[in-house]
Amino acid sequence: VLTLIIFVVIQNFVAQPYKVQQQSMERTLEPEQYVLVDKLTPRFDAYKRGDIVVFNPPEDWGDNGTPFIKRVIGVAGDTVEIRDDGLVYIDDVALDEPYLYSDEIDGPSQPTTPPLEQTTWTIADNEVFLMGDHRSNSADSRTFGPVETDQVIGRAWLRYWPLDTFGILPAPTYQGLAAAD
Repeated sequence: VLTLIIFVVIQNFVAQPYKVQQQSMERTLEPEQYVLVDKLTPRFDAYKRGDIVVFNPPEDWGDNGTPFIKRVIGVAGDTVEIRDDGLVYIDDVALDEPYLYSDEIDGPSQPTTPPLEQTTWTIADNEVFLMGDHRSNSADSRTFGPVETDQVIGRAWLRYWPLDTFGILPAPTYQGLAAAD
């Protein structure tokens, strides 16, 4: 009984395994890989630009309750803009995104295409703007808008399966932008 209680507490409040099922984070995370999702530290440390998070998508986008995994691009107070040059801008500063998917390993990254309806978003308090690293194969905030932070399950921080991919998932820093609070 004690083991069951410890397991339930850890799974619900501390950390949870997650199986990557979408292709939207390709080359960073591949389908069938497993990551460990930190559910504890986001309670006292806000999500930051570059974090990889697991979240519950809006109802119209969900697939039988399967969470999505994406990268935080914009945080509260940011103005996110996708321009025709294929780049993402935060407060008029172009993001350097070396993690973006390319058709060939070490080839040029695919450009980020703006949706037809909207190209600029201002992120409110308690929201994050999320995008996949494989932008042409990602249903993300470009189509369903910013996501409320209470829909975020946690921060993916460790890839643990298969063993040959074991490692911590680093969050990039972005030159020219103040650190997200």
